[in-house]
Amino acid sequence: MQISPSFVNFHECLGYTSFMQKTFIDKLAYIYIHDRMVLSTLSQGKDTWYIPGGKREDGESDVQALIREVEEELTVHLKPETIRHYGTFEAQAHGKPEGTIVRMTCYTAEFDGELTPSNEVEKMDYLGYVGKSMSSSVDGLIFDDLKSRDLID
Repeated sequence: MQISPSFVNFHECLGYTSFMQKTFIDKLAYIYIHDRMVLSTLSQGKDTWYIPGGKREDGESDVQALIREVEEELTVHLKPETIRHYGTFEAQAHGKPEGTIVRMTCYTAEFDGELTPSNEVEKMDYLGYVGKSMSSSVDGLIFDDLKSRDLID
């Protein structure tokens, strides 16, 4: 019998995967509904659609990070006084090792400007509930929630 040097692998061999330590990725998302569909983006070189947003930089608040990320991805400026918390969702992170969980804190807001994909965004589109199948697991939960609130078709 070989002894695995990895704590996780040892416990997986014994069937105790529930003891596996989880890693969290903390992200923000911008929920924008238009004609009962949610705004989604496809990044350059990716095959999965994501609700726009991203990670905070050091010292940024949720509002500051959300404004920066939306401006970087969609070239519009969110109106800070209109930003409202929508919900927080957690799921296995797309394309990451098992146990890597993305925690997506979602906000709605009004904006100034015209939505235009930036260089880092290949495509921008509005997706109905059927778009859930083209999205990440955490975005799928958001699609479910939007549908349950009768916000998207």
